[in-house]
Amino acid sequence: MIMKHRDSEFDVTNTINVTDTQAVKNAVCDIFRSCYLNGNTSYIERAFDDFDNLFEGHFQDYTSCDTFYHDKQHTLDMTLALARIIDGHERQSNSHQTFGSMQTSVAIITALFHDSGYIRKENDQKHANGAEYTRVHVSRSADFLRHYLPMIGLKDYVNIAANMVHYTGYEMALDKIKLPDEKFHLLGFMVGTADLIAQMADRCYLEKCRDRLYPEFVLGGLTEQIKEDGSKIIIYSSAEDLLIKTPVFYENEVKKRLDVIFKRVYEYAVAHFSGNDYYMETLERNQQYIHQLINQGKFNDLRRTPPDNPGIDSISIYH
Repeated sequence: MIMKHRDSEFDVTNTINVTDTQAVKNAVCDIFRSCYLNGNTSYIERAFDDFDNLFEGHFQDYTSCDTFYHDKQHTLDMTLALARIIDGHERQSNSHQTFGSMQTSVAIITALFHDSGYIRKENDQKHANGAEYTRVHVSRSADFLRHYLPMIGLKDYVNIAANMVHYTGYEMALDKIKLPDEKFHLLGFMVGTADLIAQMADRCYLEKCRDRLYPEFVLGGLTEQIKEDGSKIIIYSSAEDLLIKTPVFYENEVKKRLDVIFKRVYEYAVAHFSGNDYYMETLERNQQYIHQLINQGKFNDLRRTPPDNPGIDSISIYH
């Protein structure tokens, strides 16, 4: 069973600090080695190091990550979830069905850089915050992967990763994603699933939606829609309005993706956890709680404190 007390820095099992790149790197590599006894972790280890440098502002030509919600913790949490889902699949599959170490490595690297599109170039004079790229961040992540994979000796997988990353977004119709075989599509389902369940099972998910995601939406232009006649349609009038609409988003969009499009691949994590459904149980508790807050009108009861984020210093100007 999950501990009743869970630290905001930790994953759903309260065992891995998902604000610590080295801790998640170690956990993912341990899972990888348990799947593939002779598997080479060098690509994954290099990618974790480069991911950390990118998000911390030490990657050539890039600034540090300055988005409020889509931060380093989210990506580390999501990548750990992906490794667990893949492990569950490999445990249950025969030799013809398994992905193998190289395909799994590519999926993990794709996960690590799935939000790289939020990170600005050093010479970017047009945008003051990476959240302004929200509408195109997945395509920018694909561009980053096209540039990055040849740097680490994986040029043969450039198009695969650049297409697979679109399973995390809305810029391309999911049935238009081109991959060489069904195994890579299944890995894409897992990448998209991990992206959703990790963030929605975050201990501070609701606080982050209110205090971090809404300001990102403001900067990204997602709080309103401009019609052809110039009039505006308000999508989210406030951070509280975003919270009120979160259950509808979950029921109408997220569940469709998880259960239908992504074919319930989250169930493979149960095999990894030897029968426990940590992610979905925690996600559902978050959904139950937001329903309760909406019914009672007690949004001030959201008082959990998410881990520090360097971009938060500038967040107040967007409220």
